[in-house]
Amino acid sequence: MITSTTSGVWILADVYAKRNAERWRPDATALFTWGYNGLGGLGQNNTTFYSSPVQIPGTTWNFINSGYTRGSATKTDGTLWMWGYNNTGQLGQNNTTNYSSPIQIPGTTWSSIDIGQYHTLATKTDGTLWSWGHNDLGSLGQNTTTSSSSPVQIPGTTWNKITVGNRFSLATKTDGTLWSWGFNIFGSLGSLGQTTTAYRSSPTQIPGTTWNSIISGNYQSLASKTDGTLWAWGYNGRGNLGQNDTTDRGSPVQIPGITWNSIACGLNHSLAIKTDGTLWSWGYNDLGGLGQNNLTQYSSPVQIPGTTWSSVSGGNSNSLATKTDGTLWAWGANGNGQLGQNDTISRSSPVQIPGTTWNLVDVGYSNPVAIKQTYS
Repeated sequence: MITSTTSGVWILADVYAKRNAERWRPDATALFTWGYNGLGGLGQNNTTFYSSPVQIPGTTWNFINSGYTRGSATKTDGTLWMWGYNNTGQLGQNNTTNYSSPIQIPGTTWSSIDIGQYHTLATKTDGTLWSWGHNDLGSLGQNTTTSSSSPVQIPGTTWNKITVGNRFSLATKTDGTLWSWGFNIFGSLGSLGQTTTAYRSSPTQIPGTTWNSIISGNYQSLASKTDGTLWAWGYNGRGNLGQNDTTDRGSPVQIPGITWNSIACGLNHSLAIKTDGTLWSWGYNDLGGLGQNNLTQYSSPVQIPGTTWSSVSGGNSNSLATKTDGTLWAWGANGNGQLGQNDTISRSSPVQIPGTTWNLVDVGYSNPVAIKQTYS
């Protein structure tokens, strides 16, 4: 984001396997936000910036996603809630009114959600896929360019995992196929080459039938396959495709290695965890978002110290990750307090956010959301 674009953006563990596997909670799950709040994206019923985590009321939060100045979460009862900036109807309220507190989207069978800068995707437990927001380049998958400020269904009932980029969308089906639609600048759709003018307003298949995890950044995407290989395509001007160059790709290209597990895209950088618990990063690093204790750009994966990393998320020049012991770590840009350190000092190496029961995290743009497990 990604969790977009400046959007939402973005964890995998695989993101959906991890998020779904962790839906069982021994007790309660509390939801926290921090960072940029100029448009109500922290859900605190105000526009005050917070440089340390603050709680959103409720204890049954389940699946989270943060986007460009907005946030979202499901509850264990299957309800879906959103808050923040709503200039193109991204909050699904049939209006363009901003909301600084969570507001419900109708329905009780929502499963997952991903927020882009201009549009939103969400799935339901019946395998249906829904979209809303801006649609000038077909990112809603409706075979039109008509925008919608309320959820509209994309045909099909076997949709599985979803991710949103900057005016483009990706989704897998339960048969392992991968589909894309929307804007194809820099080859972001992964199926039409590198033309900067083409777009598709309906899902188009990317070759292959063993796709597993997917995540998009601004105009680039990462995807893993069931064999543990990792693939990338789209914009590569900052080396964010991990190919040891800065050449854009309009079709998936493999990043070396066969043990990739959790993947994430920031605005122009990428991160991934291997099955051995090691964490790797590459791409844009002017503000330390790669966690290398420097500001050097890397166009191939470089390791962040540690072997117990669990999940990771990338934002706008900043990153967050959890470890298997439940600790949460942050690094990179911090001008809006998005590192959760009670200050606005940027860091180029991981620093811990207080607490040891962090479960899920998603960075968004500069407004992270995270779930903490609580015990009675």
